[in-house]
Amino acid sequence: MLTPTQVAKIAVEALEEKSGRDIKVLKTEDLTVLANYFVISTAASTTHIKTMADALEKHLGNTGEVTRRKEGYRSGGWVLLDYGCVVIHLFLDEIREFYNLERLWGDAEVVAL
Repeated sequence: MLTPTQVAKIAVEALEEKSGRDIKVLKTEDLTVLANYFVISTAASTTHIKTMADALEKHLGNTGEVTRRKEGYRSGGWVLLDYGCVVIHLFLDEIREFYNLERLWGDAEVVAL
């Protein structure tokens, strides 16, 4: 079983491999019971979002991590992958700007993994 930090690190590596843009990791463990980390990335297109989501599920699945919940995969502009300790958000530019999770979770520490 992986630690939350290991899950977030693998997620970042998978997103970098698939050319995710402006990848941010917010440490939320002291702020919410939802997750220890939020990983946020921007994609160039809806196809790119699906490619990144598929890569995340493959990379984390290879370690035994199971997606607990997946939202938005069919709609395209935003996908959420919930791994319990880590929640991953994939956005198109304009949707990321609209939700602005970095501002919403402004008290969270931005960490480099």
